Formats: sequence, C-alpha cells, structure tokens
Amino acid sequence: MPEIRKDPVTGNCVIIATERSKRPHDFTRPYELKRSENCVFCYGNEDKTPPEVLAWRPQGGESNSPGWTVRAFPNKFPAVTPDGDPVPFEAGISQVMAAVGAHEVVVDSPDHFGSLGRVSDEQAEQVLLALAERYKTLSQDSRVKYIQVFKNSGATAGASLEHTHWQIITVPVMPAAFLAEFAGAKQHQELNGTCIYCKIAADEIAGMERIVEITDEFVVCSPYASRFPFELWILPRKHEADFGCLNKSDLKSLGCLVRRTVRRLERAFNYPPYNLVVHTGPPEKGFDIFHWHIEILPRLSITAGFEWGTGIFINPTSPEMAAVTLREIDPDVRQDES
Repeated sequence: MPEIRKDPVTGNCVIIATERSKRPHDFTRPYELKRSENCVFCYGNEDKTPPEVLAWRPQGGESNSPGWTVRAFPNKFPAVTPDGDPVPFEAGISQVMAAVGAHEVVVDSPDHFGSLGRVSDEQAEQVLLALAERYKTLSQDSRVKYIQVFKNSGATAGASLEHTHWQIITVPVMPAAFLAEFAGAKQHQELNGTCIYCKIAADEIAGMERIVEITDEFVVCSPYASRFPFELWILPRKHEADFGCLNKSDLKSLGCLVRRTVRRLERAFNYPPYNLVVHTGPPEKGFDIFHWHIEILPRLSITAGFEWGTGIFINPTSPEMAAVTLREIDPDVRQDES
C-alpha cells in the first residue's frame, strides 16, 4: 500500500508508491562515454581554463601544467561575479541585489574516462581535502552568506561536461532550502534538547533497515522520507554544524566513504546521473545546532507535474528496499564486470 511519509526535519511529504515498486534493473540504462579531444579538463588543456587556485602535483611541476591529480580553478562561465557589493534594494514589490560570489570547479581526476567511484582511495581523500581547503578560503570573504559544494554527474543531473568534477558556489544570501532545514533542527532542539540529525543517525543505526554502511565517523543510509529512488545520506556521527570544521583525518575518511557510496550506485545502475550535495551550516556564527551532511540524489526518475505542483515527490522504491540492494554491492570492485 502506498504511504505518505513526512521528512522529520523539514516536514515535507513524500509518497512511497510501493505498488509501483522498482528495482535496479528497472532503472538501468545504456552508458556511453565519448572522449572529446577538446575537453578543457584533460591533461594538456590547462591553458583553456582560468588559472588554477589549487592543484596537487605529487611529482611537482609548474602551475597550470599537466602532472596534477586534483585541480581547482574559477569557472570560466560563472553564475556569480566576484566584484561588487551585494546591497539589496527595493524595486516595487520585488527585491534585487548583485549576485556577488565565487564559482569554482574542482576536477577530481585527470582521467577523462574516470569516475568518482573508481578512483583510488588516496585520490578520493585528496579530492575532499581540496574541497575543504577551497571552502575554508572562500568562507573568509565577509560578503559570503552561504557556500554550496556539489557534484553534478551526467547530463540529466545538469553536468555540461562529462569529465568528472565538482563545483563550489558562494552566494550573499541564505538559501531557502537551508533555512527550512535549520528551522526544523531548531524546533526539534527547543522541544527535545537534542539534535534532530544526531537522533536520525542513532535511530537508523538502532533499526538497521535503511543502513547501507557504518564507519566510526559516518553513517550511510537511505532516508526514511526519500524523495528519489535510491537516495542516500551520509551523516556524521559526531555533531558538527559546518563542513569547514572537519579535520584532516575525518576528511580522508569521508573521501573514501563518498567513493564507496558512489561506487555502489555506479555498479547498481551502470553509472547513473546523480547530484551530490553538501548541506552545511553557513560560515557565520549562530548556527551551531545545525548538523552538516551529504545528500546523494540519483536521477533515475523524472520530476513531473505533480511534484512541481505540490512539492510532494513520488518515489517508486522504498528506502528499505534501496538499502538492502545497495549494501549487498561490493564497492571495492573498481573494474566493470562484463
């Protein structure tokens, strides 16, 4: 029987349409990666991007040259501008301000045919260290109110280039999505004296039915009110509000866990399109009750009129089924099986 489930943080509803139940083979589609000789993220094309702001070169070498393992640089076509002051002003009933911020790209592998799930653990660690370093640097700009770290993989998920990469965008406003999550966390804190995300992590570990993987530092689970088929959350077991607070050891551990989690999806769905989004508290103080986490959203189904009209997502795969399926997949098989 279909169920309406309510997200314990935001209160948003989803329909778990069990009568439409779908398993991995119902979503799997052909995957074809074509090499582009003009890919600006590949070795030898460093001069086709803006000058790098960070790069790991194990063997050394000059900036903006080959030899890197992870490389970051400003987006050539940014959504925001680094210049100006974000001063809002009224325009009738509307409000407008300059879209001031930074927009950077972090390329997580020099391999055009690579994927996040198939890089080495050392490479995955370097990626998270690079993301955190850029996050901390960008957070020092007093104009920044929020920093969004995310990864679009596949055209359906919004990736304009197929070469694996992440993006970081800073904005001078607090996003409504974050404010809704923070309001839910604040309400639970005031009513119960505890963090709602800590409670979710503890309850999932106790029940185990939606758990995909547990480490000493993190929990990977399919959330109770999953909006998308095979949606996954990575929750820190230790309460921290800001992604920028992670130490080097935790970042390395997180890098390996993100790789393994993405690899489960790659093996289950033949490299599906997905969005990976870091939900974090903002750089400014006063948001300590928030609990940063990662949401991985496979784009296996189409968001259509009902969802856009109501805000209620229809998910044809229960999170319990999703968790059982994904935890049975070995994430350390790096090569594709015939």
